[in-house]
Amino acid sequence: MRKIDVCLSPELIHLYDVPSLAVVVVDIFRATSCMVTAFAHGAKEIIPVEKMDLCSSYGTKGYLTSAERNGVTPEGFDFDNSPFSYQVEKVKGAKICVTTTNGTVAIRKSRKSPALFVGAFLNISRVAEALKNREGDALIVCAGWKGKPNLEDTLFAGALIDLLQGSYHVADDAAMMALGAYREASTNLMQAVKGSSHVNRLLGLGIEKDINFCLERDAYSVLPVLKGNKLVLK
Repeated sequence: MRKIDVCLSPELIHLYDVPSLAVVVVDIFRATSCMVTAFAHGAKEIIPVEKMDLCSSYGTKGYLTSAERNGVTPEGFDFDNSPFSYQVEKVKGAKICVTTTNGTVAIRKSRKSPALFVGAFLNISRVAEALKNREGDALIVCAGWKGKPNLEDTLFAGALIDLLQGSYHVADDAAMMALGAYREASTNLMQAVKGSSHVNRLLGLGIEKDINFCLERDAYSVLPVLKGNKLVLK
């Protein structure tokens, strides 16, 4: 049976044979939730980059730009890191360049995967369907927070593994821990994450509605995939 594993932080990515694995990158609060939302509202492509100056330079090439550092958007960019910012008309048909503290770093570090998908609770069933239809093993890469694991991405990993029971074998302890944590928390995810460090940071910014939205399950049926240096819809 195919195996599925969990990388709890991009800092651990070197421990995995990424070129041989289908990869799902997740940053629940909020990068991959924003990307899924943008595609659901008609975005044409998204280029994830690590540096703000590089992201800004895409603004001269016909791209809209989005940046986040430590939960806050610097001046001079078209979008912040809220999924609600992408539920607007100008997203339709747009090409967007994005840089975030954690999510775009995780994508770039996973880019050697032959099949890199962007996951969120918002499209989790579509991600599970894609993995079920692939041959070979898979890896869920959690963006975490500045190199450290975080709770919400780990819970997503567990939720995805739960959906894949019978199709994939849990490969190691990280995957087992993620699955166990999700099953413990599944009846009330908001309550489960309420005391987490990232949620406390976001609540300090007054964006509780973002947290609630990012925990919604299957709001959208879109699947962003990495092709070259850009994300497009599968």
